[in-house]
Amino acid sequence: MSVVMRGISVEFPGVKALDGVDFALRSGEIHSLLGENGAGKSTLIKALTGVYPIDSGRIEVAGRERTFTGTADAQSAGIATVYQEVNLCANLSVGENVMLGNEVSGRFGIDWRATYARARTFLSQLGLDIDPRSPLSSHSLAIQQLIAISRAVVVDCRVLVLDEPTSSLDRSEVDRLFAVMRRLRDQNVAILFVSHFLDQIYEISDRMTILRNGRLEGEYLVGELERPQLIAKMLGRELVELDSIGRSSERVIERTGDPVLRVLALGKRGSIEPMDLDVYPGEVVGLAGLLGSGRTELARLIYGADRADHGTVQVHGSTTRLSTPRHSVEHRIAFSSEDRRAEGIIGDLTVAENMVLGVQAKRGWFRRVPRARRDQIVDQYMDSLQIRPRNPQALIRNLSGGNQQKVLLARWLATDPVLLILDEPTRGIDVGAKAEIQRLVSELAERGLGVIFISSELDEVVRLSQRIAVLRDRHKVADLDNRQNVDVDDIVALIAKEGAA
Repeated sequence: MSVVMRGISVEFPGVKALDGVDFALRSGEIHSLLGENGAGKSTLIKALTGVYPIDSGRIEVAGRERTFTGTADAQSAGIATVYQEVNLCANLSVGENVMLGNEVSGRFGIDWRATYARARTFLSQLGLDIDPRSPLSSHSLAIQQLIAISRAVVVDCRVLVLDEPTSSLDRSEVDRLFAVMRRLRDQNVAILFVSHFLDQIYEISDRMTILRNGRLEGEYLVGELERPQLIAKMLGRELVELDSIGRSSERVIERTGDPVLRVLALGKRGSIEPMDLDVYPGEVVGLAGLLGSGRTELARLIYGADRADHGTVQVHGSTTRLSTPRHSVEHRIAFSSEDRRAEGIIGDLTVAENMVLGVQAKRGWFRRVPRARRDQIVDQYMDSLQIRPRNPQALIRNLSGGNQQKVLLARWLATDPVLLILDEPTRGIDVGAKAEIQRLVSELAERGLGVIFISSELDEVVRLSQRIAVLRDRHKVADLDNRQNVDVDDIVALIAKEGAA
């Protein structure tokens, strides 16, 4: 069964998420959808599966134009979706999850013996030899992914959407999932596969479609596009001009004595492979790689937002445990998340209230920040970061993205950190605000602050960083000294290099 989407546009207040996008998915193929954050991948999937209504365009399924008002409509048309976060009921058995809504009826209600027997049949079709009566929670995430696919097979889906299904799987688990995908493809199921792992894209896909900034960049057979070309099409070549700053990477860092931060073999199974990283005072260390390469995962492990399985962390030469964000704050390590809205700002609080949250957390919630100290913090950073409008009592949700980001930076700078971890600090803001934030990062480093800087825009990583750690598929594949005049093409070549890291 084929799917054709023509001229699809989806708008949210102030944002055009999709702008006239065409997409075609054919029976018996695995078709990958690629693009960086904000490219429109999730919106396109949700338009196809009835989560979002479309503002213009049309969707055809098996040659028939369809309008989906919800996910039930899409499922009745033969479209099933398995998301990165498995949408199953952990308190039920495997068989109950597989057959949910499709149980076998008996004379006195559900015939559980027949239901479990049917569940076993559907599981075996995907090569799963597991007890359908076993608790779902007793199985690994990889098995749960396959169980979710089994449920899609029960409803006889002819289009299967897999949204980042491999993001938390190890290599052997990925192999098992790919075997199932190939089996379904051979049964003429159309599979839409979303992943940021390029090795996996080239291994499993027949065709791929690339989105950038809500628009269709192109559709290609996998063999038509080499990896460096693919990356260039995903990222584009839009440069942020910061001639007034100069190239910060040319500043020489004295790497003697103890670094501010040293991580040794830090990693977490299913998230990121063990890696080392040093950050010295006054140094900006960039983390470069595509989305899904492990940049954010490493930052969260360092900060204690996620707990590492193994490895050690040293702060100023002393081994310590940063097992929670509170421990990191106590060691003067600050972290600004890439998800500004969900993990950064608190929209119903004022600019001033958001700005002093870091200091308040450091003091403890039962020791209020004195009003004089609070006013000093707010006045200082409203001026130094040029936050507009200059109204500390304005609700932060009403500020532009760039000014929200400045408030978050002020929150952490007010805690007097020795290390600042910035994950995509310039994403989704205008060029002027982007230039101001990059200038601020450069100035902070010159004053002696250690910075870990993550950005999808490789040009700004090169411009700001004295050293660059290049990540691919959850491995660190290179550690580059930027005094050797590293350029974007050097990084792209490392990211695109074939084979295991």
